Amino acid sequence: MSRFIRITDRDNVAVAIEPLKAGETCLGVTLREEIPAGHKFSLCEIAEGENVIKYAFPIGHATAPIAAGSWVHTHNVKTNLSGLLEYSYEPHPCAMPVDREATFEGYVREDGRVGIRNEVWIVNTVGCVNGTAKTLERLAQQAYGDRVDGIHCFVHPYGCSQLGEDHKNTQKLLASMVRHPNAGAVLVLSLGCENNNVAEFKKVLGAYHPDRVKFLVTQDVEDEVEEGMRLLDELTAYAAKARRQTVPASELVIGLKCGGSDGLSGITANPLLGSTSDLLARHGGTTLLTEVPEMFGAETILMNRCKDKQTFDKAVALINDFKAYFIRHGQEVYENPSPGNKAGGITTLEDKSLGCTQKGGTAEVRGVLDYCEPVTQKGLNLVKGPGNDLCAITALMASGAQMVLFTTGRGTPVGAPIPTVKVATNTPLAKKKKDWIDFNAGVLVQGAEMKETTETFFQMLLRIASGEQTQSEKHDFREIAIFKDGVTL
Repeated sequence: MSRFIRITDRDNVAVAIEPLKAGETCLGVTLREEIPAGHKFSLCEIAEGENVIKYAFPIGHATAPIAAGSWVHTHNVKTNLSGLLEYSYEPHPCAMPVDREATFEGYVREDGRVGIRNEVWIVNTVGCVNGTAKTLERLAQQAYGDRVDGIHCFVHPYGCSQLGEDHKNTQKLLASMVRHPNAGAVLVLSLGCENNNVAEFKKVLGAYHPDRVKFLVTQDVEDEVEEGMRLLDELTAYAAKARRQTVPASELVIGLKCGGSDGLSGITANPLLGSTSDLLARHGGTTLLTEVPEMFGAETILMNRCKDKQTFDKAVALINDFKAYFIRHGQEVYENPSPGNKAGGITTLEDKSLGCTQKGGTAEVRGVLDYCEPVTQKGLNLVKGPGNDLCAITALMASGAQMVLFTTGRGTPVGAPIPTVKVATNTPLAKKKKDWIDFNAGVLVQGAEMKETTETFFQMLLRIASGEQTQSEKHDFREIAIFKDGVTL
């Protein structure tokens, strides 16, 4: 097993897979200092102002001369990114043939969509009823939990005192949860006097089956817990009629996410998700890629894979609108990665983005979706959403993902309302955090082949789609976060 890796022949840096000591000879250079795992060292002299190359692309430039064998990181590298950019469409043909067949056991809903869980969800129109929702969740799990795959509420602080786009985002997000195919039935729980009251929420929700979706306005009843339990009895009984049946893998919609990244994220786990995304495309399935700020610096790779000029224009708008959002709030568009990312070896936003976007594989970009916009195009789609873990996984769910694949190099227990599959970038993390991690992509730097590892991982995903629980589900880690931009009254 190699203790370091040069990702491409064009790179002038390599990455330590495990800690390296000063004086060691690696790829023909003698290390001048200790190199932490996941961090970079120079393979040649890099002059001040010269680009640092990783993944065959610049990840920034040297702020001082860097001698061969030196540690390359934030102390001597700075981003090349600045300002707003203009883009031109230079299409790169990359359509994937649909030439594979696989199946899983899912729940086919009345609208034809397929769920991979048959749960009853309690969806609050407003945060004021969070306590009531948690009480109903606990009591219903005790009384009716054996009827369905789970009964869950998802607390949040919004639904009132919001204005404009924030109020619309809250309504769209909650409506997407009510419509989600992993929910066999839904109780919509309201206070009654909030901005997002039931009458207003129904305008956003649209058509619904009255046996599948029921509403409770807590101010209108004497005992909201008693009435809530009566409705949950009806809803769980309705959901319990559903049965798993064999459906093609083309019905899968999978979200792609990374968080708590390290220097191996772009070498092991993210490329594994990219390979899996490509494989699912060959089965006719769908993947969703978000974290728009973590596309900055690598966005042209995705733009030039857009299926046509119209899709390219949407991708440009996706990027530029998010940059404008940063600028509107007086924030640096190309801010460096988080402290945890830096500690893990990621130096600049380009470094992070070039690793992050590998989750999208090499397939054609078939669609670009606004926040909470439902996916309609099979294949790879880009989704508006921030890099924040909770906001991003919630956005993926809102666009129709039935599960999220979440890579991490430093570890995180966070989970979405949908099954969240944690993929470790390195073996030490997988061994240390067995209660968090579902799959170890660290084997890819220990001699495992990408094709075989992808097949193994894909088979695990089919089992999860058929009912096998993830670690986040076993520990009941399920959260939502709604994207917010604006004034709260």
